[in-house]
Amino acid sequence: MIEHTFLQQSPEWHAHRATARNGSDASVIMGCHPTRTRDEWLRERVTGIAKEHSQFVHDKVFAPGHAIEAAMRPVAESIIGEDLYPLVGSETVDGIVLSASFDGLTMMADTGWECKSLNAQLREWFGNYDRADIENPKNRAANELPLYYRTQMQQQCMVSGCARILFTASDGKGDDRHCWYYPDAELGKAIIAAWKQADIDAAAYVPPAATAPAATGRAPETLPTLFATVKGEVTASNLTEFKEVALTAIRSVNRDLKTDQDFADAEKAVKWCEDVEGRVARAKEQALSQTATIDKLFKAYDDISAEARQTRIDLDKLVKARKASLKTELLTDTQTKWADYLRECNKRIGKDYMPQIQVDFAAAIYGKKNFDSMRSALNDALAGGKIEASAKADLIQTNMATLIELASEHKFLFIDTATIVLKANDDLTALVKTRIADHKASELAKEEATRERIRAEEQAKAESEARAKVLAEQEVERLAIEVQAKAAIARDVANGCGVIVIDSAIAAYRPAALTAQDIADGVVDAEIKHAPNVVSITRTAPAPQVVPATPPSMKLGDLNAMLSPITLTADGLEALGFPVAAMVKGAKLYHASDVTRICGALHDLIDRVQARQAA
Repeated sequence: MIEHTFLQQSPEWHAHRATARNGSDASVIMGCHPTRTRDEWLRERVTGIAKEHSQFVHDKVFAPGHAIEAAMRPVAESIIGEDLYPLVGSETVDGIVLSASFDGLTMMADTGWECKSLNAQLREWFGNYDRADIENPKNRAANELPLYYRTQMQQQCMVSGCARILFTASDGKGDDRHCWYYPDAELGKAIIAAWKQADIDAAAYVPPAATAPAATGRAPETLPTLFATVKGEVTASNLTEFKEVALTAIRSVNRDLKTDQDFADAEKAVKWCEDVEGRVARAKEQALSQTATIDKLFKAYDDISAEARQTRIDLDKLVKARKASLKTELLTDTQTKWADYLRECNKRIGKDYMPQIQVDFAAAIYGKKNFDSMRSALNDALAGGKIEASAKADLIQTNMATLIELASEHKFLFIDTATIVLKANDDLTALVKTRIADHKASELAKEEATRERIRAEEQAKAESEARAKVLAEQEVERLAIEVQAKAAIARDVANGCGVIVIDSAIAAYRPAALTAQDIADGVVDAEIKHAPNVVSITRTAPAPQVVPATPPSMKLGDLNAMLSPITLTADGLEALGFPVAAMVKGAKLYHASDVTRICGALHDLIDRVQARQAA
């Protein structure tokens, strides 16, 4: 913070305030000051002509306020626990220089003090106030004060960097109330936006023509007293002169109403016409009291009265209609300016992303009685809308830059850009990163699934080729054995020996006679058939070994659970022709697809045992 050396209320201080962005003006450019308007501030800032205050205001408002401030300083210092020093400071915030005049600031500039005169509004706001302890939870926090007070203290916080401000309201007669104000970041942003818009409006401001005195209206003409003296005939009258002046004045009434002065004149003319009608009526009654009929006199009276009456009626209707029309024109013109500004914002952004910001201009002029106050209220409402729209446009531009930076390669993920650019930048950044991360995770999952599918297909193909190779090798071996066996059988038959034929495949050959005991002992499992010089033994050949399609997964315990109460050992299974297929962490695994074959082998074993017992 830059500390200025001039004293408050000094000529140097007034000169500084004439060009600075003052904390006490923050409520004015925010449109929440109770007595000053934004239009007044613009006029003073551009022209350099400050509003002059009467001696009454100095004596009854400013002087008591300074006295209250001086009296309350020791009280404030006792509450804060440090000395307070009046100070004027400046600080650059978000690219613009802000200024503030402090009623008091501690030496370390960590605590400030703002003193106001206690009024009915503040007295009602404080309500049940506990003077003994300003930290009492029952006391209201200054951050809930009317916006008019908070804007000044918030700008003071932004200029000084203080952590809190003691707000004091006193009537100078012993009734003083205090509460703490703490910096409000959101209000700070609103103040910065309001000052930026005020700078724009000041640069484009064109001072209006000199303000005329308050419109009071004037009658079209000052007419002479109408009189007539009759005695059987008109003996004296200024009717001709009166008629000429009156009709000329009536016909010259302005019917093109635009300004407050025009309306005031028209309303005054309505009353004037009504007065003319009354004068004519009274003069007519006077003449009637003097004679029964004087056609020319009465006709003149009637002409004047009728013209005045018609003018009064027409002008009264015109005033009402024109008031309504001009009010509509002001409202429509402001709404057009508002729509133009929103289009400018979209043009600045480069996209039609601006939201529909609603500004209730009709509510802004509700209850306003004259057009100057209507114009001022509409200008305030328009400025407020521009501040909000400008902030939205800045946010959208920032978010669009964020999208370009983070998502230039993933634009397809943000088809809802027009919606998400209205989010807070932190929220948008988090959303962008989350969507991109989710997309990348999804793509990786798809790639992994594709790799897994290809791997499974290749494994299935390899296993299928392996099975085909095994079957082909078995077939070659079987054919070789069959050829050898057939040759041996042919030789043995020729020599008159017995022959053992083991199924059609000739899986084995023993050139010797086979007895029933050999069969009972399990040498072969077959039926003995006798033929000349030949013993034919037929048995079902074992099915070719099939390479399972899936890796071994069945534990020995799982198999025994299925065969319960029969229990098998690994050695027993191996004797049946089913050795351990794999070992995983000490567990012996078998192919689940071999269960049927294992059951078949057990069934054959039981049949052989049963056959031996029967023999």
